[in-house]
Amino acid sequence: MAITKFKEVGYTLSKLLDDIQMGEIGLPEIQRPFIWRNTKVRNLFDSMYKGFPVGYLLFWANRIGDGSRQIGTDVKLRVPYLLIIDGQQRLTSLYAVMKRVPVVRNNYQTEIIRIAFNPLKEIFDVTDVAIEKDPEYIPDISLIWASDIGIFKLVDSYLSRLKSTREISPEDENKIKSSINKLDNIESFPFSILEISGDATEEEVSDIFVRINSEGTSLNQADFILTLMSVFWDQGRFQLEEFCKQTRIQSENKPSPYNHLIKPNPDQMIRVDIGFGFKRARLKNIYNILRGKDIDTGEFSDKRREEQFSILKSAQSKILNIQTWQEFLKCIIQAGYRSQDMITSEITLLYAYVFFLIGKYDFNLSPHLLRKLIARWFFATEMVSRYTGSFESLMEQDLSRLRDIHSSNEFVAYLNKIIDETLTDDYWEITLPNELNTSSARTPVLFAYYASLNLLNAQVLFSEIRIPELLDPTIKSKKAPIERHHLFPKGYLKKMGINERRITNTLANYALVEWSDNIEISDNAPFEYVPKYEKRFSTKVLNQMYYWHALPKNWYNLDYGEFVQDRQKRIAKVIRKGFEKLNM
Repeated sequence: MAITKFKEVGYTLSKLLDDIQMGEIGLPEIQRPFIWRNTKVRNLFDSMYKGFPVGYLLFWANRIGDGSRQIGTDVKLRVPYLLIIDGQQRLTSLYAVMKRVPVVRNNYQTEIIRIAFNPLKEIFDVTDVAIEKDPEYIPDISLIWASDIGIFKLVDSYLSRLKSTREISPEDENKIKSSINKLDNIESFPFSILEISGDATEEEVSDIFVRINSEGTSLNQADFILTLMSVFWDQGRFQLEEFCKQTRIQSENKPSPYNHLIKPNPDQMIRVDIGFGFKRARLKNIYNILRGKDIDTGEFSDKRREEQFSILKSAQSKILNIQTWQEFLKCIIQAGYRSQDMITSEITLLYAYVFFLIGKYDFNLSPHLLRKLIARWFFATEMVSRYTGSFESLMEQDLSRLRDIHSSNEFVAYLNKIIDETLTDDYWEITLPNELNTSSARTPVLFAYYASLNLLNAQVLFSEIRIPELLDPTIKSKKAPIERHHLFPKGYLKKMGINERRITNTLANYALVEWSDNIEISDNAPFEYVPKYEKRFSTKVLNQMYYWHALPKNWYNLDYGEFVQDRQKRIAKVIRKGFEKLNM
């Protein structure tokens, strides 16, 4: 008979929640933030109320000392005896709702999850403003288990509120009492626990966790690596999570990774770790490499694992260096990209960080040269969506070629060669104008155009204010200071018989104006409103403004279709001019 590394144990929900509250059961660092949607939490309560099974839980008799945290909080009452390996989302849901404690979301914001219950219809829902006001609902079921209220007091309060709005029959009253009592008794719901022996090694527990979750979509490859970090280098994972958290929190008193361009998650930063540290992009093999597996023999070695983690530690110390991070972000700003709203691909930005790190630490490029190089690289790769689709494969290819490069000059030439092979004359003159034939509000070429206007320090259309000033993400106001304006207003085009959104909202029909001008123009015909605004400027200033905004002279008198085709070509030329500002 095979020797198992686990035993089956029965728990009631009440026992589970009490042990979690007392610190007997804890959450190991091989787990993740709370990711369930509130609707899924609602469905969990509904299933348990109906007596349906909700799956096994997997615990581990703790051998890793203090490497754990309490559900929903950072406060540790004691070192837990049992750690939740599989079932975090379910237990977090139940504990958070029934004990009314906040959970930490992926964005590092805390939230109180409120689930409502209709005793008459025996249905659950996520509490919102409407449900809050609906007397047929108990808006927060945590009140049922609150020690200072009591079930009888809750029933009386609910009935009193409901009776104030309508008549309640004796049958309905009995139904209400029965339903609330049934929900109260959910505390006795039985759970089956598979408890892994304390003799199991950290690596075995990690393997069990990964194997269980690899059957579904619970984990991705980045999660697997974070799992290993939790077991073998929990400080590193903590540093990664803390860095990501701080990118969201503005600090006035100390250096911080906070910025207006990207708020990365740990699984995203893992890609930077792997890219810079191992010159790899595919994560599927990194898990085994970090475990100490010899790719040729298939054998595992503690020494090899320690060596690989040493590489990871060295890379991450540089990646999470705040000064290095902020130096890199200056490259993105130098490329004309001022805010997160202009970034269509976060992976493209993070891969640019990988190349920045390689240039800085592996090839010791001067800050000035490196900043120019990475600015050009990001502008080009973001504009052409280089790392969308099969981004791992392409980045793996890009990194693999670096293994044959041994000097800073070769590195610079390598990145510039890719840029030049991508941004050919055919791209600028044919491909780009065609890509501008779109009504998408989040296309990369649109933001490349905005970036170019920033680089050219262009004025807002019909304004003395410069675009970089109004695209400054630090300026917060109720109304956006700059708006996308239909040069040929939709109301005007409708009168001309042009109604299709794809045509009226084409990118070439938009220009950046001050919001007050946009309101004033409304649906007026261009030949009516434009002459009025042209009078604000000299011919010289107006001509320059029209160049920036890709507008020919007397554009407002052109046929709309002719205008759109002409402006697409002109926008492409402005983007090219902006990019040329980054030439080295």
